[in-house]
Amino acid sequence: MTVLNLHLVSDSTGETLNHIARACTAQFEETEIIQHTWSLIRSDRQMRLVCEAIGQAPGIVIYTLMQDELRDVLTAHCAASNITAIPVLEPVLAALSAKLGRAFLHQPGRQHALDRNYFRRIEAMEYALSCDDGQGLDRLQKAEVILVGVSRSSKTPTCMYLANRGIFAANVPLIAGASLPPGLLEARQALIVGLTRDVEGLVDIRRNRMKAMNENHETSYIDPESVAREVLAAKRLCAAQGWPVIDVSRRSIEETAAEILSWLARRQGKPAGGPENTGS
Repeated sequence: MTVLNLHLVSDSTGETLNHIARACTAQFEETEIIQHTWSLIRSDRQMRLVCEAIGQAPGIVIYTLMQDELRDVLTAHCAASNITAIPVLEPVLAALSAKLGRAFLHQPGRQHALDRNYFRRIEAMEYALSCDDGQGLDRLQKAEVILVGVSRSSKTPTCMYLANRGIFAANVPLIAGASLPPGLLEARQALIVGLTRDVEGLVDIRRNRMKAMNENHETSYIDPESVAREVLAAKRLCAAQGWPVIDVSRRSIEETAAEILSWLARRQGKPAGGPENTGS
């Protein structure tokens, strides 16, 4: 087992570095990554303390720093200590600056500005909460995406992920023997997607859910044969309605959402994956 200290140094929240670190370190097995996160570093004193900590646990440093003075302190310390320091945003910023013919602003945290896109995300998250698990059926006309599926098929977390991307997403459970709510069939402007999962995995998730709620009695909710019939009925319903279905058994929430966003973009006549307006 190889052990590596990874220092993430940011003058903002550090979310960008966390995403990059997670994506990169996931590619290495038999390695223990000790992650040190230093966020909101905006003064010379703070940077000096960070440099001391890096010296005590040397490894690799990746950073996003907009202030030249702070960046100079960090890079000088790392160079003197023979520590690799990687400015993850600089190549992209340099390319954008060259292409656009203007300098960038050197202002930390601008991606978190309280602009139109930010407030849309907040509104979308409030909408997802109010239209979760079959609630708010009278508001489905506002939905851009509606997820349907049997219980514990990851509808809620997927809706919340989409909401964080500014998508108005609702979810409606498919209950064996129950008719579809009228509001669902009337929401013709929304992309309706079915989520399904393999029976064995679904039974395990439901069983764990019941244990967490101190409900240990056997019911059709966790009976494999009943669950299999429930899943099959849901698939047949989606096929009859012409709704696409995603099997989430071996997909992360992010992968499921990426597929839905791609379908939504094509449905709205946009290139797959966007575009998303981030202009000021």
